[in-house]
Amino acid sequence: MTETPKAAAPPLAVRPPLLTPPLLLRFVSVLGASACFHLLLSVVPTYATPAGGGAGGAAGPATGALMLATVAGEFATPALVDRYGYRAVLAVGLGLLGAPALALPLSRNLWWIVAVCLLRGLGYGFTLVAGGALTASLIPAERRGEGLAVVGIVAGVPALVALPLGVWLAAHAGYGLVFTVGAAAALAAIPSVAGLPGRVSAPGRGVGIAEGLRSVGLRRPAVVFAFAAMVSGIVVTFLPLAVYGAAAGSVAVALFVQPAAATAGRWLAGRLGDRRGSAGLVLPGLLLSAAGTLLMVLTAEPVAVVVAAGVFGTGFGVLQNATITVMYARVPAAGHGTVSALWNIAYDVGMGVGAVAFGWLAAATGYPWAFALTGVAMLTAVVPALRDRRAGTTTATTA
Repeated sequence: MTETPKAAAPPLAVRPPLLTPPLLLRFVSVLGASACFHLLLSVVPTYATPAGGGAGGAAGPATGALMLATVAGEFATPALVDRYGYRAVLAVGLGLLGAPALALPLSRNLWWIVAVCLLRGLGYGFTLVAGGALTASLIPAERRGEGLAVVGIVAGVPALVALPLGVWLAAHAGYGLVFTVGAAAALAAIPSVAGLPGRVSAPGRGVGIAEGLRSVGLRRPAVVFAFAAMVSGIVVTFLPLAVYGAAAGSVAVALFVQPAAATAGRWLAGRLGDRRGSAGLVLPGLLLSAAGTLLMVLTAEPVAVVVAAGVFGTGFGVLQNATITVMYARVPAAGHGTVSALWNIAYDVGMGVGAVAFGWLAAATGYPWAFALTGVAMLTAVVPALRDRRAGTTTATTA
């Protein structure tokens, strides 16, 4: 009796390559911008503090100016990219982010520092939106969560090293060296931009900034992320000022642990999101971030400070990946520039408003109460997170 031959098993789907030459080249400008930004992020507020003094001092205005100018740059970038292309806007952004840092040693006057921060923030906004939209176009859609996680790691490694390194270098070698190294990191990345695409053809209908803001499918995850970004700005601006006594030595460790945990959280969210969907990760990321913020009330306990930074960082990293992946999934490819702008605006508005408001709050209540009230405020974002979770990852609609 002749056996019937068995049907051949269907071939396994071949996953498109992720680390393509254009994406690897893009990593150079990601590294340069991230290193420049994070090396100075916790150093400039302490550099500015003698000009203002007090619990809030000039630290809040310095970070607030940086982040609010970043938002202005982010609003302008989609139109600039349409006119001049990705390469030009990204190169100008790197130049504005790096070069003004060389002027910081000239004066510790608050208004001089704020002016420098405004220029650097404008440049950072250009790099974030132009670079973010270009990066999304270089990642296959079916591997977007994983791809964005890899990009997050590339951006997170400089943050991991630069945040504590900047504080250490300022204390041991002076502010001038920190500002010079930070500027060099951004300026050295400019030549790599020449090898990137100037323009990318994208299918579908474009989405304007105003339309994106009206879309509940884009607005809800952006609002949730903004609450966590608010605490991110607070941590890098005020943790070096809030921790005292025996716990003071834990600041550098905490500033290392927070971006390390965020990088791990982004990677985990990317891997899980591609398999199970990213929308279900937004609420857990928010709750972890709030828990870490509430733990920061223990500013006199070294172990608690480090644990709080780790818990917050993990939740923040999950939110970083989950929210932007969900937002990209809800628009056609032609709308990726607007998604990049909206997500980064949420990030930077959160950081800027958080830094300024927390300075006022801490001056009135002290740091422990300020952290406690901030953690409670974060929990109000549970409402939009739950509504968005029920809505799923369908195409964005306006409301």
